[in-house]
Amino acid sequence: MSTTPITMHIGELAERTGLSLRTLRHYDQVGLVTASGRTEGGFRLYTQEDYDRLILIRRMKPLGFSLEEMAELLRVIDAMDASPDRDTRAILDGFVKDAGERRAKLQQQLAMADEFVALLEARR
Repeated sequence: MSTTPITMHIGELAERTGLSLRTLRHYDQVGLVTASGRTEGGFRLYTQEDYDRLILIRRMKPLGFSLEEMAELLRVIDAMDASPDRDTRAILDGFVKDAGERRAKLQQQLAMADEFVALLEARR
C-alpha cells in the first residue's frame, strides 16, 4: 500500500520557511529546490523533504555560501543518502570544515559588533 506524501502549496511553504515567494520561485528556476509536483492547475506542490532542503539552505545563507555551493551540498547529501562512499564523505567533511570556519568568522564579527555597540553606549 503506497501513501501519497503530504504536500503544500508555495504560499504555505513560504510561510513555514520564512522565505519569500520570489526566493522560492528563483530556487525552483535555478534548480536548487524544485517543486515535487504540480496541481492540475499548474500550481507548485512541495513535500516535507522539499521543506527540509529549504531549511538547510536557509541555514547556509548567513554563512555566505553561494547558490552553487548550496546545490553542491544538496547533491552530496543526496549521494550520501543513496550510497555513501569515501569520496562523497570527504566532500561532506570539507563542507563541515568550511562551515565551521565561516561560523568562527561570524562569531568574531559579532564580538566586534558588540564592542562597537558598547563603545557607542558608553558615549551616551
